[in-house]
Amino acid sequence: MWRKANRLAGALLKHCKERGEWAELYFMMMAAGLGMKVSKPFGDSGRYDVGVESHIPQNHARENHVYQNQGRVLRVQVKSTIYKRRGDCYSLNVMGPQRKKYQPGTVDFFAVLLIPIDDWYIIPFEVMGRKNSTLHFTPASKRQKYAPYREAWHLLQANPGLTIQASCDEQPPEDIPQSG
Repeated sequence: MWRKANRLAGALLKHCKERGEWAELYFMMMAAGLGMKVSKPFGDSGRYDVGVESHIPQNHARENHVYQNQGRVLRVQVKSTIYKRRGDCYSLNVMGPQRKKYQPGTVDFFAVLLIPIDDWYIIPFEVMGRKNSTLHFTPASKRQKYAPYREAWHLLQANPGLTIQASCDEQPPEDIPQSG
């Protein structure tokens, strides 16, 4: 995917909170550009940064498009770094609220941006799990642990994610008092 030259503007931001907010916006722009619907939880206290709902036409022969993942929301935590150590190795801490590890069921994916080289890694929670709090990326290495997740936007498009459903009973249950 082609990107404009000013895509590295996040590296010029002085504070990591500002860089993080910029990375979230950049992630949302990229996901929306790939046809995914994005949403941002209200405020700073959400357990994830961005909700992603993707609509991919299934393989079908008729004109009537049926979409998979309709109503599915994937919870994505966006992380970014400009920190480079030991040659071409980038590292960042992956901590949740109160600097604790993320708990299962709170995040589906981590989207990690290496700002200086403009590389995105879309990593499922299960891959990182609760064992990692510091991640190391060496993009030029053949033994790069997260290489399969580099620019792996397709994982967000094909994953079933969290289903949001709503229902309405026509009659309230008998044990709930009626107002009136």
